Amino acid sequence: MNVQLIMTAIGLVLIIEGLGPLLFPNKWQKYLLELSTQKQNVLRRLGGSLVTAGIVLLIIF
Repeated sequence: MNVQLIMTAIGLVLIIEGLGPLLFPNKWQKYLLELSTQKQNVLRRLGGSLVTAGIVLLIIF
């Protein structure tokens, strides 16, 4: 894999992840508060689903 491609991908992830708190800080704070009250099992399923979706997207594209 090309290092430039990996750095571009990481940069895009950081930009996308930063849009929420930048544009909607109050909603983002409420979202994090709600997320922090979830059980660990729910968070693990959410994380696993996100990783699986990311892997599928990488395979497709």
